[in-house]
Amino acid sequence: MRFLILGGTVFLGRHIVSAAQTRGHRVTLFNRGKSDPRLFPDVEHLLGDRDGDLGALELGHWDTVVDTSGYIPSSVGKSAALLADRAAHYTFISSCAVYADVGPTPAKEDSPTLPLTGSAFDRVRDYGALKAACERTLEEHMPGRGLIIRSAVMAGPSDPTDRFTYWLKRIAAGGDVLVPKPFVGQTQLIDVRDLATWIVTMAEQGKTGVFNAAREAVPLQTLLEICREALGSAATFVQVDEEFLLRRRVQASVDLPLWVPSASSTPWLMNVARANDEGLRGRLLAETARATLLWHERQERHLTTGLHEIRERELLRAWRARPSAQS
Repeated sequence: MRFLILGGTVFLGRHIVSAAQTRGHRVTLFNRGKSDPRLFPDVEHLLGDRDGDLGALELGHWDTVVDTSGYIPSSVGKSAALLADRAAHYTFISSCAVYADVGPTPAKEDSPTLPLTGSAFDRVRDYGALKAACERTLEEHMPGRGLIIRSAVMAGPSDPTDRFTYWLKRIAAGGDVLVPKPFVGQTQLIDVRDLATWIVTMAEQGKTGVFNAAREAVPLQTLLEICREALGSAATFVQVDEEFLLRRRVQASVDLPLWVPSASSTPWLMNVARANDEGLRGRLLAETARATLLWHERQERHLTTGLHEIRERELLRAWRARPSAQS
Protein backbone atom coordinates (compact mmCIF):
# COMPACT_ATOMS: atom_id res chain seq x y z
CA MET A 1 0.00 0.00 0.00
CA ARG A 2 0.95 3.63 -0.46
CA PHE A 3 1.10 5.41 2.90
CA LEU A 4 1.22 9.21 3.22
CA ILE A 5 2.25 10.28 6.72
CA LEU A 6 1.81 13.88 7.78
CA GLY A 7 4.70 14.30 10.21
CA GLY A 8 6.55 11.06 10.74
CA THR A 9 9.92 11.94 12.25
CA VAL A 10 9.33 12.69 15.94
CA PHE A 11 7.60 10.04 18.04
CA LEU A 12 4.50 8.09 17.01
CA GLY A 13 5.06 8.98 13.37
CA ARG A 14 8.53 7.50 13.19
CA HIS A 15 7.27 4.24 14.68
CA ILE A 16 4.41 4.16 12.16
CA VAL A 17 6.93 4.59 9.35
CA SER A 18 9.01 1.71 10.70
CA ALA A 19 5.94 -0.51 11.08
CA ALA A 20 4.73 0.28 7.56
CA GLN A 21 8.16 -0.39 6.07
CA THR A 22 8.37 -3.70 7.91
CA ARG A 23 5.11 -4.69 6.19
CA GLY A 24 6.54 -3.77 2.78
CA HIS A 25 4.44 -0.62 2.21
CA ARG A 26 5.61 2.41 0.23
CA VAL A 27 5.86 5.46 2.48
CA THR A 28 5.77 9.17 1.70
CA LEU A 29 6.47 11.75 4.41
CA PHE A 30 5.14 15.30 4.36
CA ASN A 31 6.61 17.69 6.91
CA ARG A 32 8.74 20.81 7.32
CA GLY A 33 12.01 18.88 7.31
CA LYS A 34 13.05 20.34 10.67
CA SER A 35 12.84 17.33 13.02
CA ASP A 36 15.57 14.81 12.23
CA PRO A 37 15.40 15.37 8.43
CA ARG A 38 17.99 12.65 7.73
CA LEU A 39 15.74 9.99 9.22
CA PHE A 40 14.36 7.43 6.73
CA PRO A 41 16.53 8.24 3.70
CA ASP A 42 14.87 5.44 1.73
CA VAL A 43 11.35 6.96 1.70
CA GLU A 44 9.93 9.82 -0.33
CA HIS A 45 10.12 13.16 1.46
CA LEU A 46 7.80 16.04 0.55
CA LEU A 47 8.59 19.39 2.14
CA GLY A 48 5.93 21.87 3.12
CA ASP A 49 3.99 23.37 5.99
CA ARG A 50 0.48 22.20 6.75
CA ASP A 51 -0.31 25.61 8.22
CA GLY A 52 0.71 27.26 4.97
CA ASP A 53 2.32 25.62 1.95
CA LEU A 54 0.61 22.37 0.89
CA GLY A 55 1.89 22.57 -2.67
CA ALA A 56 3.89 19.34 -2.42
CA LEU A 57 0.64 17.43 -1.81
CA GLU A 58 -1.12 18.68 -4.95
CA LEU A 59 0.12 15.70 -6.97
CA GLY A 60 0.09 12.01 -6.15
CA HIS A 61 -2.34 9.38 -4.94
CA TRP A 62 -2.22 7.33 -1.75
CA ASP A 63 -4.18 4.44 -0.35
CA THR A 64 -4.14 5.85 3.15
CA VAL A 65 -3.11 8.98 5.03
CA VAL A 66 -1.93 8.99 8.64
CA ASP A 67 -2.10 12.42 10.25
CA THR A 68 0.17 12.55 13.29
CA SER A 69 0.61 16.32 13.33
CA GLY A 70 -2.91 17.78 13.23
CA TYR A 71 -3.74 20.14 16.09
CA ILE A 72 -5.68 23.00 14.44
CA PRO A 73 -9.05 22.32 12.76
CA SER A 74 -8.38 24.64 9.82
CA SER A 75 -5.09 22.87 9.06
CA VAL A 76 -6.70 19.43 9.22
CA GLY A 77 -9.52 20.71 7.02
CA LYS A 78 -7.12 21.98 4.36
CA SER A 79 -5.19 18.71 4.15
CA ALA A 80 -8.34 16.58 4.19
CA ALA A 81 -9.97 18.69 1.47
CA LEU A 82 -6.86 18.57 -0.70
CA LEU A 83 -6.50 14.80 -0.35
CA ALA A 84 -10.19 13.82 -0.42
CA ASP A 85 -10.08 12.83 -4.10
CA ARG A 86 -6.61 11.26 -3.98
CA ALA A 87 -6.64 9.19 -0.80
CA ALA A 88 -9.11 6.45 0.04
CA HIS A 89 -8.63 6.49 3.79
CA TYR A 90 -7.49 8.99 6.45
CA THR A 91 -6.30 8.18 9.98
CA PHE A 92 -6.28 11.06 12.44
CA ILE A 93 -4.35 10.77 15.70
CA SER A 94 -6.47 12.38 18.39
CA SER A 95 -6.31 12.28 22.18
CA CYS A 96 -8.05 11.17 25.37
CA ALA A 97 -8.22 14.90 26.16
CA VAL A 98 -11.22 15.36 23.83
CA TYR A 99 -13.73 14.06 26.37
CA ALA A 100 -15.99 16.55 28.12
CA ASP A 101 -17.29 14.46 31.00
CA VAL A 102 -15.09 13.75 34.00
CA GLY A 103 -16.09 10.99 36.38
CA PRO A 104 -15.28 7.55 37.73
CA THR A 105 -16.56 5.77 34.61
CA PRO A 106 -14.00 5.49 31.78
CA ALA A 107 -15.08 7.38 28.67
CA LYS A 108 -16.44 5.44 25.71
CA GLU A 109 -16.12 6.46 22.09
CA ASP A 110 -19.65 7.88 22.07
CA SER A 111 -19.12 9.97 25.22
CA PRO A 112 -19.55 13.76 24.72
CA THR A 113 -16.50 15.67 23.52
CA LEU A 114 -15.42 19.21 24.29
CA PRO A 115 -16.84 22.04 22.18
CA LEU A 116 -14.57 24.70 20.70
CA THR A 117 -16.17 28.04 21.45
CA GLY A 118 -15.17 31.45 20.18
CA SER A 119 -12.64 32.41 17.54
CA ALA A 120 -9.65 32.84 19.85
CA PHE A 121 -7.99 29.77 21.34
CA ASP A 122 -4.81 28.66 23.03
CA ARG A 123 -3.10 25.51 21.75
CA VAL A 124 -2.22 24.37 25.26
CA ARG A 125 -5.30 25.41 27.20
CA ASP A 126 -7.74 24.29 24.49
CA TYR A 127 -5.80 21.23 23.34
CA GLY A 128 -8.66 18.78 23.92
CA ALA A 129 -11.31 21.00 22.34
CA LEU A 130 -9.07 21.61 19.33
CA LYS A 131 -8.49 17.89 18.82
CA ALA A 132 -12.25 17.25 19.02
CA ALA A 133 -12.86 19.98 16.45
CA CYS A 134 -10.22 18.41 14.18
CA GLU A 135 -12.14 15.12 14.34
CA ARG A 136 -15.35 16.85 13.26
CA THR A 137 -13.54 18.67 10.47
CA LEU A 138 -12.15 15.41 9.09
CA GLU A 139 -15.62 13.86 9.00
CA GLU A 140 -16.94 16.89 7.12
CA HIS A 141 -14.37 16.53 4.35
CA MET A 142 -14.07 12.73 4.20
CA PRO A 143 -17.36 11.35 5.57
CA GLY A 144 -17.22 7.66 6.37
CA ARG A 145 -13.54 7.36 5.43
CA GLY A 146 -11.87 8.53 8.63
CA LEU A 147 -10.24 6.46 11.35
CA ILE A 148 -9.91 8.44 14.57
CA ILE A 149 -7.50 7.16 17.22
CA ARG A 150 -7.96 8.72 20.65
CA SER A 151 -4.69 7.85 22.31
CA ALA A 152 -3.79 7.81 25.97
CA VAL A 153 -0.31 8.86 27.10
CA MET A 154 2.22 7.23 24.80
CA ALA A 155 5.45 5.80 26.19
CA GLY A 156 8.51 4.23 24.64
CA PRO A 157 11.72 5.01 22.76
CA SER A 158 11.96 8.43 21.08
CA ASP A 159 9.49 10.05 23.49
CA PRO A 160 10.19 13.81 23.44
CA THR A 161 7.82 14.57 26.33
CA ASP A 162 9.65 12.52 29.04
CA ARG A 163 6.41 11.99 30.97
CA PHE A 164 7.29 8.33 31.49
CA THR A 165 11.04 8.69 31.10
CA TYR A 166 11.31 11.04 34.08
CA TRP A 167 10.09 8.35 36.44
CA LEU A 168 12.35 5.72 34.90
CA LYS A 169 15.49 7.83 35.22
CA ARG A 170 14.60 8.92 38.73
CA ILE A 171 13.81 5.40 39.94
CA ALA A 172 16.96 4.02 38.32
CA ALA A 173 19.04 6.61 40.23
CA GLY A 174 17.77 5.14 43.52
CA GLY A 175 17.43 6.83 46.89
CA ASP A 176 14.28 8.53 48.17
CA VAL A 177 11.87 9.30 45.33
CA LEU A 178 9.17 11.89 45.95
CA VAL A 179 5.75 10.64 44.87
CA PRO A 180 2.33 12.26 45.38
CA LYS A 181 -0.10 11.06 48.04
CA PRO A 182 -2.72 9.73 47.52
CA PHE A 183 -0.73 7.36 45.37
CA VAL A 184 -3.61 5.46 43.81
CA GLY A 185 -4.71 7.69 40.93
CA GLN A 186 -5.33 5.63 37.82
CA THR A 187 -2.93 5.92 34.87
CA GLN A 188 -3.30 4.71 31.29
CA LEU A 189 -0.35 4.29 28.97
CA ILE A 190 0.25 2.68 25.60
CA ASP A 191 3.62 1.60 24.24
CA VAL A 192 4.13 3.70 21.12
CA ARG A 193 5.44 0.68 19.20
CA ASP A 194 2.29 -1.32 19.91
CA LEU A 195 0.11 1.62 18.94
CA ALA A 196 2.02 2.22 15.70
CA THR A 197 1.79 -1.42 14.60
CA TRP A 198 -1.93 -1.52 15.35
CA ILE A 199 -2.57 1.72 13.44
CA VAL A 200 -0.85 0.28 10.36
CA THR A 201 -2.97 -2.86 10.66
CA MET A 202 -6.17 -0.83 10.96
CA ALA A 203 -5.20 1.26 7.93
CA GLU A 204 -4.43 -1.88 5.93
CA GLN A 205 -7.93 -3.14 6.69
CA GLY A 206 -9.57 0.19 5.90
CA LYS A 207 -11.15 0.44 9.35
CA THR A 208 -13.13 3.58 10.10
CA GLY A 209 -14.75 5.14 13.14
CA VAL A 210 -13.48 6.16 16.57
CA PHE A 211 -11.28 4.04 18.83
CA ASN A 212 -9.85 4.67 22.27
CA ALA A 213 -6.27 3.38 22.32
CA ALA A 214 -4.59 2.51 25.62
CA ARG A 215 -3.75 -0.26 28.04
CA GLU A 216 -6.08 -0.95 30.91
CA ALA A 217 -5.66 1.59 33.69
CA VAL A 218 -3.39 0.89 36.66
CA PRO A 219 -2.74 2.91 39.83
CA LEU A 220 0.32 5.15 39.62
CA GLN A 221 1.76 3.26 42.57
CA THR A 222 1.48 -0.04 40.69
CA LEU A 223 3.03 1.48 37.56
CA LEU A 224 6.04 2.83 39.45
CA GLU A 225 6.50 -0.38 41.43
CA ILE A 226 6.57 -2.34 38.16
CA CYS A 227 9.21 0.07 36.86
CA ARG A 228 11.28 -0.25 40.04
CA GLU A 229 11.31 -4.03 39.76
CA ALA A 230 11.98 -3.99 36.01
CA LEU A 231 14.98 -1.70 36.47
CA GLY A 232 16.37 -3.58 39.49
CA SER A 233 16.27 -0.42 41.58
CA ALA A 234 16.38 -0.11 45.36
CA ALA A 235 14.63 3.28 45.30
CA THR A 236 12.26 4.15 48.13
CA PHE A 237 9.01 5.95 47.38
CA VAL A 238 8.31 8.77 49.82
CA GLN A 239 4.65 9.76 49.69
CA VAL A 240 4.03 13.48 50.09
CA ASP A 241 0.51 14.88 50.54
CA GLU A 242 -0.77 16.54 47.41
CA GLU A 243 -1.99 19.58 49.37
CA PHE A 244 1.59 20.12 50.56
CA LEU A 245 2.82 19.84 46.96
CA LEU A 246 0.16 22.15 45.53
CA ARG A 247 0.86 24.81 48.17
CA ARG A 248 4.45 24.79 47.01
CA ARG A 249 3.34 25.10 43.38
CA VAL A 250 4.45 21.67 42.27
CA GLN A 251 2.81 21.22 38.88
CA ALA A 252 1.23 17.87 38.09
CA SER A 253 2.05 17.76 34.39
CA VAL A 254 5.43 19.48 34.54
CA ASP A 255 7.09 18.55 37.84
CA LEU A 256 5.45 15.18 38.52
CA PRO A 257 4.30 13.72 35.20
CA LEU A 258 1.36 11.30 35.17
CA TRP A 259 0.16 12.71 38.52
CA VAL A 260 -3.50 13.76 38.42
CA PRO A 261 -4.45 15.66 41.61
CA SER A 262 -7.72 14.66 43.28
CA ALA A 263 -9.42 17.94 42.36
CA SER A 264 -8.33 17.78 38.72
CA SER A 265 -10.95 17.98 35.96
CA THR A 266 -8.75 16.14 33.48
CA PRO A 267 -10.53 13.08 31.99
CA TRP A 268 -7.69 10.61 31.81
CA LEU A 269 -9.44 7.24 31.70
CA MET A 270 -10.94 5.58 28.63
CA ASN A 271 -12.82 2.36 27.98
CA VAL A 272 -10.67 0.41 25.51
CA ALA A 273 -12.90 -2.60 24.86
CA ARG A 274 -13.59 -1.60 21.26
CA ALA A 275 -9.90 -1.34 20.35
CA ASN A 276 -9.17 -4.60 22.12
CA ASP A 277 -11.87 -6.26 20.03
CA GLU A 278 -9.97 -5.02 16.96
CA GLY A 279 -6.72 -6.56 18.13
CA LEU A 280 -4.95 -3.80 20.07
CA ARG A 281 -2.57 -5.45 22.50
CA GLY A 282 0.07 -4.02 24.80
CA ARG A 283 3.40 -5.52 25.78
CA LEU A 284 4.40 -5.77 29.41
CA LEU A 285 5.00 -2.44 31.13
CA ALA A 286 8.33 -3.77 32.37
CA GLU A 287 9.51 -4.19 28.77
CA THR A 288 8.42 -0.67 27.88
CA ALA A 289 10.28 0.65 30.93
CA ARG A 290 13.57 -1.07 30.10
CA ALA A 291 13.48 -0.14 26.42
CA THR A 292 12.63 3.50 27.13
CA LEU A 293 15.39 3.99 29.69
CA LEU A 294 17.93 2.29 27.41
CA TRP A 295 16.99 4.63 24.56
CA HIS A 296 17.25 7.66 26.84
CA GLU A 297 20.69 6.67 28.14
CA ARG A 298 22.04 6.02 24.65
CA GLN A 299 20.92 9.46 23.52
CA GLU A 300 22.75 11.18 26.38
CA ARG A 301 19.91 13.69 26.49
CA HIS A 302 18.55 15.92 29.24
CA LEU A 303 15.01 15.47 30.52
CA THR A 304 12.47 18.03 29.34
CA THR A 305 10.14 17.60 32.32
CA GLY A 306 10.13 16.47 35.95
CA LEU A 307 11.49 17.74 39.26
CA HIS A 308 15.11 18.83 39.31
CA GLU A 309 17.05 16.79 41.88
CA ILE A 310 17.83 19.88 43.98
CA ARG A 311 14.18 20.87 44.22
CA GLU A 312 13.16 17.32 45.01
CA ARG A 313 15.59 17.24 47.94
CA GLU A 314 14.30 20.61 49.18
CA LEU A 315 10.70 19.40 49.06
CA LEU A 316 11.56 16.21 50.91
CA ARG A 317 13.40 18.16 53.62
CA ALA A 318 10.45 20.51 54.03
CA TRP A 319 8.04 17.57 54.19
CA ARG A 320 10.03 15.86 56.91
CA ALA A 321 10.49 19.09 58.84
CA ARG A 322 6.80 19.97 59.00
CA PRO A 323 5.43 20.16 62.59
CA SER A 324 3.16 17.12 62.29
CA ALA A 325 6.15 14.99 61.28
CA GLN A 326 7.99 15.90 64.49
CA SER A 327 5.23 14.84 66.87
